[in-house]
Amino acid sequence: MSDIKEKSLKYNMHSWSTQGALNPKVITKAEGIYFYDEDGNKYADMSSQLVNLNLGHHNKALIDAIKAQADLMPFMGPGFAVEARSNAAEALVKMSGLEGAKVFFTNAGAEANENAIKIAKQYTGKWKILSMQRCYHGASAGAGCLTGEPRHFANEPGPAGFVHFEGPYPYYAPAAVKFNSDDEIADYYLDLLQRTINTEGAQNIAAIFVETVVGSNGILIPPKKYLQGLRKICTDNNICMVCDEVMAGFYRTGKPFAYMNFDVKPDLVTFAKGATCGYVPLGGVILNGPIAKHFNDHKLICGLTYNGHPMGCACTVAAIEEYKNQNVEENVAKQGKVLGEILEDLKAKHKCVGDVRYIGLFSGVELVREPHVPLVPYGNDAEGVMAKICGMLTKEGFFTYSHESVVIVAPPLIIKEDELRDAMKILDKILDSVDKMI
Repeated sequence: MSDIKEKSLKYNMHSWSTQGALNPKVITKAEGIYFYDEDGNKYADMSSQLVNLNLGHHNKALIDAIKAQADLMPFMGPGFAVEARSNAAEALVKMSGLEGAKVFFTNAGAEANENAIKIAKQYTGKWKILSMQRCYHGASAGAGCLTGEPRHFANEPGPAGFVHFEGPYPYYAPAAVKFNSDDEIADYYLDLLQRTINTEGAQNIAAIFVETVVGSNGILIPPKKYLQGLRKICTDNNICMVCDEVMAGFYRTGKPFAYMNFDVKPDLVTFAKGATCGYVPLGGVILNGPIAKHFNDHKLICGLTYNGHPMGCACTVAAIEEYKNQNVEENVAKQGKVLGEILEDLKAKHKCVGDVRYIGLFSGVELVREPHVPLVPYGNDAEGVMAKICGMLTKEGFFTYSHESVVIVAPPLIIKEDELRDAMKILDKILDSVDKMI
């Protein structure tokens, strides 16, 4: 065992893991869409690490921006105006398309959602928060209560007021429910949401949180009419519509923010990951014009020591420029089309693939034992089947992760067509083995 691995196991606590069962790879180099272990093995990073490394490994522009800010001023408290912080907020507001918006910076996505909860409550004077089942908004106290899947169990019992509703997941809709169009899907799930609102009382609901496109829980892409219907419900009832863009933002779906695919404008937008591509931590909440204006005369009761950290802000400014300089929006459109065609071919070829879902370079492969029967029971992969499948992929040089029965495919947005096709051949090969397993 290498000294690095030995120390990691001795001193580090690894997230979402039984510590005694760990065998982490020692990574020594990373470049572009690839990284390498201490034995020289090469891996295509087909999940962009945790769907955050949008511009790939070792982007020089981002590194230089961090270095320059460290030389100039590595830290200054959030109460001061500094160039990097001002420029980052301006760039994000312009990117959002929300008139009169402002940014409250945080350190990561979970904190962004924590503060969006507080902002919505302060703005509306109401206290209940609705969020979807099968969503993930973070693991901290409030964000963990927003999260609508088994990872929230460690947060229970939590504070009152968090309510989950069923969002669009037509592949696993009740057998008696048949859909003939996206509009019918939208109508069905909007009705379920409205029933929840009626039960909880719109007069009590401060915000409805949605991952604009549900990420790790399956890449669930809502019909356009669904998000437009949600927007109307929120407007009609003085409820803040909060779009969690932590994963889906920064061109992951082909647009600067995912909500732009659906022709809606949220009240609050939470972001992180692609803002700095993980090079340094940074997240935040974008407040639309009316909410930002409200706090001109009302005290904002939110605060963090590292709010708008200058090195994170400098990295964000550089990242937004790099998305433009590298024509990322054009590349996502081009490679997203290729990825979609490959995924449809895999679905037609492999009996273990029940469904594929994709938008931009954000996709998931739904594995099943038979149609509409997940490969592993929801919330109970006791035999570690999905971990074994991901291990098989990693051994062949295709790194990603899974959640429940879905394999995530979300490569860096700079990926080239030959790199994409080579990596997807590995997935095809492993799915042959999964076919035999079932």
